[in-house]
Amino acid sequence: MPNFARLAHGRVHYAWIVLGTTFLTLLTAAATRATPGVLMVPLEHEFGWTAATISLAVSINLILFGLMGPFAAALVEYLGARLTMIIALATVAAGVALTTLMTAPWQLVLLWGVVVGGGTGMTAVALGATVVNRWFTHRRGLAMGMLTASNATGQLLFLPLLAAIVETHGWRTASLAVAGVGLLAIPLVGALMRNHPADLGLNRLGEPGVADPPRRSSRNPASAALAALFESMRSRDFWLLFGSFFICGLSTNGLIGTHLIPACIDHGIPEVKAAGLLAVIGAFDFVGTLVSGWLSDRYSNRALLFWYYGLRGLSLLYLPFSFDISFYGLSLFSVFYGLDWVATVPPTVRLTADVFGRDKVGLVFGWIFTGHQLGAATAAFGAGVIRTELDNYLLAFLIAGAFCLLASLMVLGIGRRSRREGVAMPEASAA
Repeated sequence: MPNFARLAHGRVHYAWIVLGTTFLTLLTAAATRATPGVLMVPLEHEFGWTAATISLAVSINLILFGLMGPFAAALVEYLGARLTMIIALATVAAGVALTTLMTAPWQLVLLWGVVVGGGTGMTAVALGATVVNRWFTHRRGLAMGMLTASNATGQLLFLPLLAAIVETHGWRTASLAVAGVGLLAIPLVGALMRNHPADLGLNRLGEPGVADPPRRSSRNPASAALAALFESMRSRDFWLLFGSFFICGLSTNGLIGTHLIPACIDHGIPEVKAAGLLAVIGAFDFVGTLVSGWLSDRYSNRALLFWYYGLRGLSLLYLPFSFDISFYGLSLFSVFYGLDWVATVPPTVRLTADVFGRDKVGLVFGWIFTGHQLGAATAAFGAGVIRTELDNYLLAFLIAGAFCLLASLMVLGIGRRSRREGVAMPEASAA
């Protein structure tokens, strides 16, 4: 068992240990959510299910992953981060393991859609936002960038391996491997995770003294989450953040994360090689998101989002034509797009905290992240329907690219003066 007194008051602030433990949890959830990308074609071949049918389960998974965010943030206030993370990991592991027994589409929807979607939703980015704002004053952007990068690392570490397992041992073995990883993470979370700096006689990183112990929330988590929604809905900034993040989800894990491998297979690229492209995206996103976190501590977050969405839109408009160039043309897309994959998260979290306050950032960003996942679900299901009806993904990629260009303009209005609200976020806070 770790010596927490020594760890807490050593040279390394315990906030970094909490961050590493949360990173592991989010990484495990990311690996789980990426798995349908390598299972889609095997499920089509074994059961004869269409891409639209499988995409329906994935879209429900993505919706619940988003909808659980604000309720998970409220649950953290009620149960604590450690217990919330343990419950989430156990739920995900059970849901994934049970998929090996399914024989009908409704079972896919129930397990991958509802159980796994709800479990991973408890470890959504809103959890990361809550942890970062509880433990960090300095390096908030960098810390949030690291947690966001866990999505990329989950793909980087697991997707090529899972694709190889599917190819050699079948999709059931791959599912059991994912479930096993989730179970192995539980004891580590139990040993290392702490809910608040006051638990160890510390303050947030960058603040002197000892933090005041948090008051345990006696409020029902559901009512707390809904109250935050109704309050934030009155703000124009909320809708700009929500709408732009809807487009973020539509253009990332809903489209590319779910459909890039099937699109590659349609163009004669083997599944393992296609999974390698997603790993390349993940590797470069790890770098891009860390840099984005560093930048969000220093520069205008509105300007950063403008460039991120604009460049992502251009890369998606290029994607359908890269298949006709060569595999190297697709590799170029993976590198360029990867640097931008979830670089939008640190500045979006920072803007949310500046507009709505650090005490509310977990709940409010949870609802903004719901918009992200609604966009992802729209793309996951919509692109599956487009492929089923048109036998290709061209229209899906072009639509996503156009929406990203729209988002690049939307974000410029976040924090600006609103005639209805009569208030503006201080310009210094937007940096």
